[in-house]
Amino acid sequence: MTETDHALLPLDAVRPAAQKAKGSVVPAPEAPVARVAVDNPLPHLDRPFDYLVPAPLHDSARPGVRVRVRFAGKLVDGFLLERTEESEHRGKLAAIERVVSAEPVLTAEVAALARAVADRYAGTLADVLRLAVPPRHAKVEAEPQRADGTDGSPEPGDGQAWADYPMGPSFLDALEHGRAPRAVWSALPGAAGWAEAIGEAVRATLAGGRGALVVVPDGKDVALADEVFERLLGDGAHVALTAGLGPAERYRRWLRVLRGQARAVVGTRAAMFAPVADLGFVALWDDGDDLHAERLAPYPHAREVLALRAHRGGAAMLIGGYARTAEATQLIATGWARPIVAARETVRAKAPRVRPAGEDAELAKDQAARAARLPSVAWRALREGLESGPVLVQVPRRGYLPSIACRQCRRPARCALPPTRTAPDHDNKIDDDAVPGKVACHGPLALRSGHSAPYCRWCGRVDAAWRCEHCGGAGVRAVVVGARRTAEELGRAFPSVPVKTSGRDGVLARVGSGRALVVATPGAEPVSDGGYSAAVLLDGWALLGRADLRAAEEGVRRWMNAAALLRPGAELVVLADLALPAVQALLRWDPVTHAERELADRAELGFPPAVRMATLTGTAAAVRQMLDEVRLPDEAQVLGPVQVDDERERAMIRVPRASGGVLAAALKGATGVRAARKAADVVRVSVDPLDLI
Repeated sequence: MTETDHALLPLDAVRPAAQKAKGSVVPAPEAPVARVAVDNPLPHLDRPFDYLVPAPLHDSARPGVRVRVRFAGKLVDGFLLERTEESEHRGKLAAIERVVSAEPVLTAEVAALARAVADRYAGTLADVLRLAVPPRHAKVEAEPQRADGTDGSPEPGDGQAWADYPMGPSFLDALEHGRAPRAVWSALPGAAGWAEAIGEAVRATLAGGRGALVVVPDGKDVALADEVFERLLGDGAHVALTAGLGPAERYRRWLRVLRGQARAVVGTRAAMFAPVADLGFVALWDDGDDLHAERLAPYPHAREVLALRAHRGGAAMLIGGYARTAEATQLIATGWARPIVAARETVRAKAPRVRPAGEDAELAKDQAARAARLPSVAWRALREGLESGPVLVQVPRRGYLPSIACRQCRRPARCALPPTRTAPDHDNKIDDDAVPGKVACHGPLALRSGHSAPYCRWCGRVDAAWRCEHCGGAGVRAVVVGARRTAEELGRAFPSVPVKTSGRDGVLARVGSGRALVVATPGAEPVSDGGYSAAVLLDGWALLGRADLRAAEEGVRRWMNAAALLRPGAELVVLADLALPAVQALLRWDPVTHAERELADRAELGFPPAVRMATLTGTAAAVRQMLDEVRLPDEAQVLGPVQVDDERERAMIRVPRASGGVLAAALKGATGVRAARKAADVVRVSVDPLDLI
């Protein structure tokens, strides 16, 4: 037997030999062969391996349990997938060393889903299982089981949250009667309306005797949905899963789902693999948020995983959001899903009043307005809004001054310090251990506050003595203004009004209904009790001017998510050109037409989701070598390679949607060949990535 080929003699020969040989393993009396998914990331070994089940482990070695096996001469972890009477391999089988836990943590449905996701994204089963099954916590497994949430089903609700949508009541009726409708939902503005509507859908699903799974972008959304679900479903009927719970509590809640103690789950992207029994409904809120894209290999997107899960398990699916993505529009165009939208009269009644203001609009004569960089229309909107409640200011950049330039020649300010041998300390002091003879870092400089010295966003060190290398000037000016600087300017403009910030350094979940200026970055806008009385969306060019395929779609999504927090009819000022299609979509509150145009443009240009695309990123030699070796489909087109940075190149490969599986298999095979020969340079393979530029 080789180290990686766990071959086997015929079982009728193994049993007598095992019984006669001294110290040999006696196999289990029934189904003595276990197929094990070994925790091994190598793509050329991405397959189950057969092991012998010793007789003492016959009862505990059940499908789904964690096991320890010897692989390539080392003890490694694995999951027992199934047990059979015979093995296809010849030779002697290695035996399972031990069963780590008798808890069957990997269900057959999740195991099959993980295999499908790995194939979809040219990844390995081991990588997907690391995302799907949380690490074991032995103390939690030994705790007494709770019995709440297991008996009975909630009664169907009145469906009031869906009353404004002509197709809403029939959607709820289908869920209650166990059918599997699939829909893309354009939600009406309203801070908590989406959570109420999804909660009603979950309640209808549970009333029909099936389980439900809801995935939202971040912890703020989980907290809002958790509060609504608790009220609609009752105590113990659902669990909330987020990374912020800590390993013990997260595993405790995950086990409740696995054991059937909770039939509904709401969580962030990791919850897309939650082992919900008899899954009948999956929902994804705000599918355009980049938080739904996994950062670990093989980089799956929650929308694709849930769609696969719904398709394989015959479950209903709902993709909802205030805006609409091109991917969701593609599902409607192919007939896989149906749209759920409100009548135009209802939309106009609930949407805010949008007023565009160009970047060169006349500033108000008031000195405070000039200091706050606000056009007159935005200044008036904030001043009048503060008379009746809180107002929201969305700033697309975090920090204070994330980009600065020389005050004299206007050239971008760059780091003039040489690289260091080690990373700078936590105080960002200049490291005396600079590498001699090296060129300057040349990273972009920024400011953390109005009294700080410039620091480099690449190496992190402070350059207190910075001077422009072109003109010698020592003064700096702002190129991009961040949320903290904006809050400081607004505080001076409105000295009697409290200013609250919400962003990366601290996200506010809620604010009260009193007078306040709330400055937030996109996605971090807190919910206001009763809604905001006005809002200003600053620096629209920063969103729409990005070199990104999804810039316009993302701009509409971020604007609508903020606008949905306003009271019906409240004034919303957006600092962007009225002629832009994205601004027109916000003005008319018509994300559907904008998404359909986006999809048509991408189909014409040959970009996802009209086609399937993969990127190869690595050193120039590694990328070019992999392109020479991979067996691409005949219809594949290779774009590039092009330079990404000083050390890496990237190539893009696109094929028709029907050939996506063939492309993924070809890339998986080429990656396996490189791994088998132990190629030094790694090539990152990403299928349908979000960051196409």
